[in-house]
Amino acid sequence: MRVVTLFLLLAVVLTASPLLEDSSSGWEVWSPREEIAPRGWQDPLVGRTAPGSLALSGASKPGVFGEWRRVVEGVEAGSWYRLTSYYRSEGVDRAAERERIVARVSWRKADGKEAGRPDYAFLTEPAGEWTKVTLEVPAPPEAVSAQVELRLAYAPKATVWWDDISLESIETPAPRPVRLASVNLRPSHSYSREASIELFAKVVEAKVGEDVDVILLPEGATVVGTGKKYAEVAETVPGPTTERLGKLARKKNAYLIVGLYERENTVIYNTAVLLDRQGRVAGKYRKVYLPREEMQAGLTPGDSYPTFLTDFGRIGIMICWDVQYPDPARALALGGAEVIFVPIWGGNETLAAARAIENHVFLASSGYDHPTYVMDPMGERLAQAEEGDVAIATVDLNKRYEWPWLGSMRGRLFHEIRRDVPVE
Repeated sequence: MRVVTLFLLLAVVLTASPLLEDSSSGWEVWSPREEIAPRGWQDPLVGRTAPGSLALSGASKPGVFGEWRRVVEGVEAGSWYRLTSYYRSEGVDRAAERERIVARVSWRKADGKEAGRPDYAFLTEPAGEWTKVTLEVPAPPEAVSAQVELRLAYAPKATVWWDDISLESIETPAPRPVRLASVNLRPSHSYSREASIELFAKVVEAKVGEDVDVILLPEGATVVGTGKKYAEVAETVPGPTTERLGKLARKKNAYLIVGLYERENTVIYNTAVLLDRQGRVAGKYRKVYLPREEMQAGLTPGDSYPTFLTDFGRIGIMICWDVQYPDPARALALGGAEVIFVPIWGGNETLAAARAIENHVFLASSGYDHPTYVMDPMGERLAQAEEGDVAIATVDLNKRYEWPWLGSMRGRLFHEIRRDVPVE
């Protein structure tokens, strides 16, 4: 890729050749009102790989809102493009960066009117003192140009520098199918942890083929039907349950998620364990939101929302009462999770669907008093299982879901969430 350098390193590429002849020209600072416009300049001293960057300052304006803009011609409707940019900021609370600092692409028709809806770069990763943001997206119907927009908003004391900006054509992503299986089973009179797990294993053996990528079991699979207390079935991780189900995961060549009670010295957690295709412990999530009954029974809440990288993509796990609150699913989606798995005893179906919709992720549940299903990012159930059966659905993680009047909410949501406003 040929790179043009002047005050900043900038490359806008379609196929093999850049469309910008001069990286110092064509950019302009835009704001809806002059009185809230940020101060913009090309900074010859600050740069990521070489001196030179596009800078915006809040200029001590309380309602500051504005951005650098540049129009790129030669876009082909339906073709896919990758926007990449790096930013460095001062005076912005880290928790509020996504709302304050935004990179996006707006699409235009031949008559200059908007084509489709703007797309937001929401994937971020640290790059030394800089943050890298990326977006891969198709140009909407009738689009002939793309307007790259690099924003600073509502941060009067902040300065942001943008550098190494590129827009390039990419191959249309191939479908990324993932086959999910959620088990609906409620053992009764099993009397032991081991007996309950064997009942789950029998259903998986009978109902799940070897073409499945993830098998989901419910919350508390080691206590349901036993008549025992949490402490009586609590175990270490790895432990006897992960050893037994690890053999099953290896036999099915699938990831497997199971809810159990984990003992760590004197502490007991409501935990969901992820086993990989070889049956090894690949990660675990300790339930953050405990209902009063679990607190009073002596369980301890977790304190983080980890995500896990699999061979098909990144996933997250919530457990039961977590669906009552928006922050667990939001944290997992912000962490890159494309599918959220929910081992659940019982819970509000509407709120569970809301977690999929508001975060634009697939969601799979395995429950007792809550339905067992696989759901898409629009809240539609793709498969549902009755007692003793398994809900199986193939989802495409590269499929783009759009609201007709809003566009794709996967990126937009995270730039409009207000996490900076105190709730107390």
